[in-house]
Order: sequence, then C-alpha cells, then structure tokens
Amino acid sequence: MGGRLKKPDWLKIRPPSTQRFFKIKQLLKDFSLCTVCTEAHCPNQSECWSQGHATFMILGDICTRACGFCAVKSGDPRGKVDFEETDRLAEAVKALGLQYVVLTSVTRDDLPDGGASHFARCVRKIKEVAPLCRVEVLIPDFNGNLEALSEVVKAKPDVISHNVETVARLQSLVRDSRASYSRSLKVLEVLKNLDPLIITKSSLMLGLGEREEEIVQTMRDLRSVFVDVLTLGQYLQPSSRHIEVKEYVHPKLFERYKEIGLSLGFIYVVSGPFVRTSYQAGELFSKKI
Repeated sequence: MGGRLKKPDWLKIRPPSTQRFFKIKQLLKDFSLCTVCTEAHCPNQSECWSQGHATFMILGDICTRACGFCAVKSGDPRGKVDFEETDRLAEAVKALGLQYVVLTSVTRDDLPDGGASHFARCVRKIKEVAPLCRVEVLIPDFNGNLEALSEVVKAKPDVISHNVETVARLQSLVRDSRASYSRSLKVLEVLKNLDPLIITKSSLMLGLGEREEEIVQTMRDLRSVFVDVLTLGQYLQPSSRHIEVKEYVHPKLFERYKEIGLSLGFIYVVSGPFVRTSYQAGELFSKKI
C-alpha cells in the first residue's frame, strides 16, 4: 500500500464560525435529532448550517449495512423505531422556519418495510405543520420492496433521491454486498413509474478509481430510467478503516462532467469537490424546477 494522497488546496474546509451554526447545533440537541451532516462527516456542515439548512437523519444512527465509504455506525438496531421522532422533527422544522427539508436515514434491513412507513409519516407531518415547506427524501433501497417504495411515493415528497454511489465496476468494493447497481437503477425506475411527476435524483462519488467512460455510462444508465437530477462529489476517506481515495478530481473536471450530464438531459447537475446529495438542494429546486 502506498501512502495517503495529499489533499489539494481546493479541499480546505472552513470551520464553523456563525451564530446560526451553533443555534442549529443546540436546537438539534434539544429535539434529540440526528443529521447526516454530523453522522457522515459532511464537509459542508459549516456552510449549510450557517445558512440555516440541514439534512435530518431519521430512524436512528445505526445502519444494518456496512459500506466501505460510509462513516455511519453499523450494527443491529433490533427493530427499534422512535415514533415520537416524527413530531420532534416537525417541530424543529417549524422552529427553524425551514422552507426546504431533506430527510435521509440509515438502512434498516431489520424492519419489514425498511422504514418506509416512518419516512411517509415524517413527510406528512412536516407538510401538515409547515404546508409551504418542500420535502426531499434520500432513501435506501428498501430491498427493492415495491410496497415500501409506494408508501413513500404516496406521502408526496417533492423530490426522491436514491444513490447509486459509484460506477457499476466498483459496486462490490464500495457498497455493502446487499446493495447493487442494478437494484438501485430498478428502485429509481419504479419511483418514476409510480409517480412520473415526482423529481428523482441520484449521486456519484468520484475519486474511487472510476474511469471517465464509466462515469458517462452511469449518467446514461440513470437517464435511461428518467432520473432528473444528478450530483457529483469527491469521495473523502472518513477514517483509516475506510476505502482509500484513489484520486482527487480537479474542479475543472467536475465542471466537464456537469456539462456532459446536462447534454444527456438531466434537469440540473451539481458537480464539485464538496458536493453531496443534498448540497444546496433547496436553492437549486427553487431556481431550476
């Protein structure tokens, strides 16, 4: 094994500094809520929280899968669901005055529906408490369960995201063995079939050893199932236990991939070193959709 790659200058993360950042941090603590911003070591936490944006992580902080890239804890949640989380989440959205909310979760293979009904309850409760608030959900694959996917769609989120994460060749290296490229594409296809008006979205991490032609093929595969929005970001190794970074992709190359994606028909493409699935999701939804 060689040494770790040195991070280039364009990957410097700004530390938290605004009052709003610390206000959100305290409010999340008060409401006993998790965010993917913290659990997944997101590099945009300071920027997003300072702007009043957060991606809430529901269904606890223990994932039943163990993907090689992910910093979230892996284990057995033993079927536990905090049903009061729905009300706390809605109250937090109201207290923050949010106009756009992103909900994601750990994967819950221990639940019969993978947690789909809890997603649906959260979406409905937020829209009940804050009718003007847009809601985006970033869902796991629910083991491809059609009823579970239908449950989420019926709750009428404005955007449904599900990530393929990486190109087909690297799936077994990057993701848990229970996930697959073909299943993720099928999930995205089913979502669009269930409601053609719902905006669908997916994301790719770069820097794992993928080739340009594989990235473009993934874009084509996503468009073949009518995915509307694509995000591309740099993979950052959370710890020495996780997959190593193979390459730090230059911002100019991210810009090139954005142009290719737009030429293939995505409504919009967000592409850059610090981009994550929910990065600037509200602003982009308002501007582009």
